Amino acid sequence: MTEKIYISRGSSEYRRANLALFFAGFVTFSTLYAFQPLFPNLVAEFDISPAYASLSLSLATFALALTLPISGSISDAWGRRKLMGISVILAALLALTSAADVALSNLLALRLLQGVILAGVPAVAMAYLNDEIDPRSISSAMGLYIAGNACGGMTGRILTAWLTDLFSWRVAVAGIGILSLVLALFFWKLLPPSRNFVRRPLHLGQLSASLFGHLRNPGLLCLFFLAFTCMGGFVTLYNYVSFRLLGPEFILSQAQVALIFLAYAFGAGGSSVMGRLTDRYGRSPMLFSALSIMAIGLLLTLLPQLLAVVCGIVVFTIGFFSAHAIASAWVGAFAGQSRAQASSLYLFSYYMGSSISGTGGGFFYEAWGWNGVVILISILLGAAFMTGALLSRLAWRQAAFKIP
Repeated sequence: MTEKIYISRGSSEYRRANLALFFAGFVTFSTLYAFQPLFPNLVAEFDISPAYASLSLSLATFALALTLPISGSISDAWGRRKLMGISVILAALLALTSAADVALSNLLALRLLQGVILAGVPAVAMAYLNDEIDPRSISSAMGLYIAGNACGGMTGRILTAWLTDLFSWRVAVAGIGILSLVLALFFWKLLPPSRNFVRRPLHLGQLSASLFGHLRNPGLLCLFFLAFTCMGGFVTLYNYVSFRLLGPEFILSQAQVALIFLAYAFGAGGSSVMGRLTDRYGRSPMLFSALSIMAIGLLLTLLPQLLAVVCGIVVFTIGFFSAHAIASAWVGAFAGQSRAQASSLYLFSYYMGSSISGTGGGFFYEAWGWNGVVILISILLGAAFMTGALLSRLAWRQAAFKIP
């Protein structure tokens, strides 16, 4: 059996891989979430409710979630690099198309298709890291990848809001599309080829067996539910805080509200630091620390002072990206084989939480304002804490769940 050759931390290949996946994450999350700061604009232009406007994001994340298990299996049979490269290019082109002057129904259809295309990146990138990076550095590398996702999401959202203030929301979306196309080409150039990838023919029987094997793994089920609850709370907060900040309580401009997405920079730093701390102290204690940080941040947003609300958003964001970095790195350790498929199931749950809670939060906001949003997120966080406790017991009891 051929000995595996891993990419070690500090090497030029390590830097190239991280930069390439940073660009892939930027394209994925800037195009996916470009419409999140635009909900008030869609409400005004199309005369719809906030919950209806949220479909411009929720439909994309829903389609992404449904397609992820398939994309993970396709990458196991076809290859990681090729699937990710095609996906980021097509996603950029669809962003340009969605900037056209189309009816709301056509815009939502384009967003649905974009979600399908983007499914070729997140789980496959996680599997690439698990395949190619030295296992001793995997948590740190995953933390850097999550940090890249955070920076992409932050920059895309802020750029979209600022361009909207200067021109229009359609010009803003087109700008994101052009930038994403350029970065997609850099991705192709930089990402090192896979060395340890073993092609698995696309046999439905085998894929179904591995799929159901993952769904019978109690540790993975806990991680999937953690993804659902944490991402559901995170997206719900960002979906509706803009309505509060733009409203009569604070009366901020679109460009000013966009600055809240600078919190992603803190989230990026937090996920990277938490990755290193997890390598040292273990996943369970760091996961509970991250969830506690999220809870503290959520409570701060209840205060009436703008500074307190902003601080709460920053703290909540740090906690979320830290929890996501820990849980996503844990998936590879629990899954063993068919890691792309396991990662895709994790992200399926992640984006289903985004879709369901992200739109459902609109009804809570319409009924009870910001307090209603906090109630929904608190329920999700409570479920996450209970799931984390169960996961810790499973990790302690079963040798198969120990950190490799």
